[in-house]
Amino acid sequence: MASLLSPFRQTYRYLQRQAHESPVIFYSVVLGTIGPVMVATIPPIREHFGYRPAEMVPTTYPLPNRPRRPVQGYEDD
Repeated sequence: MASLLSPFRQTYRYLQRQAHESPVIFYSVVLGTIGPVMVATIPPIREHFGYRPAEMVPTTYPLPNRPRRPVQGYEDD
């Protein structure tokens, strides 16, 4: 039974040593692996708590339903 857990124990020791000897690289790898996991898990959690995305911001100004009047004054001739 101990032989089955030996690879995990050695991996834990290796990661612990790397965290002490080169913490910048170790934590960069940790944060880099958390990102894709969050992409898959956060949206369902947000939907579960009732999050709804906001309405889209209008990209055009609505024109009134009337004929346009010509501009008077301040015109260059």
